[in-house]
Amino acid sequence: MNQAQGVIETAPAGSGLDVGPAPGAKVGGTVFTVLGAISFCHLLNDMMQSMLPAIYPILKGSFDLSFSQVGLVTLVYQITASLLQPLIGLYTDAKPKPYSLSIGMGFTLVGLVLLATAPSFPLVLAAAALVGTGSSVFHPESSRVARMASGGRHGLAQSLFQVGGNAGSALGPLLAAFIIVPQGRGSIAWFSCAAFLGMIVLARIGLWYKRNAKPKAAKAAKEDLTGLTPRQVGLAFAILLVLIFSKYVYLASITSYFTFYLMQTFGLSVKAAQLHLFIFLGAAAVGTIAGGPIGDRFGRKHVIWWSILGVLPFTLVLPYANLFWTSVLSGVIGVCLASAFPAIVVYAQELMPGKVGTVAGLFFGLAFGVAGVAAAALGWLADLTSITTVYKICAYLPALGILTVFLPDIEGAMKRARQAG
Repeated sequence: MNQAQGVIETAPAGSGLDVGPAPGAKVGGTVFTVLGAISFCHLLNDMMQSMLPAIYPILKGSFDLSFSQVGLVTLVYQITASLLQPLIGLYTDAKPKPYSLSIGMGFTLVGLVLLATAPSFPLVLAAAALVGTGSSVFHPESSRVARMASGGRHGLAQSLFQVGGNAGSALGPLLAAFIIVPQGRGSIAWFSCAAFLGMIVLARIGLWYKRNAKPKAAKAAKEDLTGLTPRQVGLAFAILLVLIFSKYVYLASITSYFTFYLMQTFGLSVKAAQLHLFIFLGAAAVGTIAGGPIGDRFGRKHVIWWSILGVLPFTLVLPYANLFWTSVLSGVIGVCLASAFPAIVVYAQELMPGKVGTVAGLFFGLAFGVAGVAAAALGWLADLTSITTVYKICAYLPALGILTVFLPDIEGAMKRARQAG
C-alpha cells in the first residue's frame, strides 16, 4: 500500500491477533481480525458507559435528584473524558503506549463497581469520573489501532471501529431495562466482568500493535498532501468543531432526556421508554457503519453535508409527532446523524497528517465535553420550562450543517498530489 495512506505496513499473513491477521482475514491490506477485536472492545467500553444515562431514572429515585443533578452526573463523566482525551492523544502520538488500552478499561471496571455500591451522590459523581477516565484512555489509542489496520481504507476502518461503540451504546439501555431495572443498582457490578474481558482482549491487541508498528511508514504518513495553508486548515477545523457541536448537543438531548420525554409525553414505563431509546441508538449504529465506506467511495465532505443538514426536517417534526412517528423519526435521525462522525474524524486526520491520536482525542473528547455541558444546560432548561421545549429548541441545531459548503476538497487535492508524485 502507499505508505502515505496509512500508519503501518501490512502485517504478515497468518500470524494471529497477537502478531497479525489470520489467513483469509486480510483483504486489500485491511487487517479485519484486528478491526473486529478493537470494535468488540469498543462495544464493551461504550456498553458499560451507556449504562450510566440508562439508569438515570433509578439514580433520580434513589437519591431524590433534580434534573439539574442528573445533568451534573453527565457533566462530570463527560468533562473527565473530554479534558484528558486530547492530552492523551497528543502524548501517544509522540510516545505510543499500546498497553494503555488495558489500563483504561481497568478504570472503567473500578467505576462500575463504585457506581453499583455508592451510598451517596458525591460517590456517584466519583464513579462517573472513573468511567470517564477509562473512556479518555481508550479512544485515542484505539482509534490509532483502527487506522493502523485499515490498509488505506480509513473510512471503513473508522466505521467498523465506531460501530462497535454505537452497538454498545444501544445495548447498554437494553441491558439496563432487562437486568438493572428489575435487579436494582447493585447488579451493575456484574458488568465489571465485561470490563475484565475487555482488558484481556486489549492486552492482545497491544501485543499486535507493538510487533507491527513501522516507524518508516509512520514517518511517511506525516507527509502533508493537502496543499492547504495553516489558515485554511484552521478554518476547516473551526467548521468541523461547529458541526460536532450541533451534532452532539442534539445527541445529548436524546441520550440524557429522551426516556423522560417519552414517559412524560406518552405515559410510557421506564422499561418501554428505554426500549425506544434502544431504537434510536440501534439506528445510530447503522448510520455509523454506513458513513465511513460511503465517505471512502463518494467523499467525506458529501457525507458530512448530507448527515448534518439533511436531518433538519426530521428534527423539526419530532416534537409534534405521536408515539409511532416519534419512534420512526428518532430512527431516521439516528441513522443520519451518526453517519457524520466517521467522516469527520477521518477528514480531520487527513488535515493533520501524523496526528492520529491527537485528532481522535480532540474530537472524541470534544464530543464528550459538548455532550456533558449540553446535558447540564438542557437539564437546567428542562427544569425551567419542559422537556418538550428542549426538543423544540434543539430541533434547529442541524441547520449549522450549511457551513459544510466552506470545507476544502482535501481528497481531490491529495489525489492530485499523489498522481503528480
